[in-house]
Amino acid sequence: MTRYAADTSVSTEKSRAEIEAILRRYKATSFGYMTNAASALIFFEISGRRIKFVLPMPDPKAREFTHTAVKNQARSPAEAEKAWEQAGRQRWRALALVIKAKLEAVSAGITTIEDEFLAHTVLPDGSTVSEAMQDRISLAYMNGQMPPLMLEAPR
Repeated sequence: MTRYAADTSVSTEKSRAEIEAILRRYKATSFGYMTNAASALIFFEISGRRIKFVLPMPDPKAREFTHTAVKNQARSPAEAEKAWEQAGRQRWRALALVIKAKLEAVSAGITTIEDEFLAHTVLPDGSTVSEAMQDRISLAYMNGQMPPLMLEAPR
């Protein structure tokens, strides 16, 4: 299976700026981002909801960058860095696509902000709905019982 934008030449900075422009176009009231070696964090507010996407960044020491896929030969440090940068650009393009598609679906009346961004909605404690519910959902599937309400302590 091919990856979306696997061969993109669009820089991460341009993709980030595009995400900000998309959010402005769809009436987001704030936008921010942070980056470190392991991930990038995009956050914004729209329709009274705070949304957070964590974009995992590839490990530059991963074998997919240090070696070729076809002959499994070691790459030079410059070639490895180039492959790693390409993977980062691809991820930023994919994130721009996801955000744009979600907002266009909302704009077209197909869905709602709440439904499209539920997993990424930030709760008062700073966690996302996804982070708060993943373990509870897994437990519900294991024991066949509904998880407790969000405000209740796990049993």
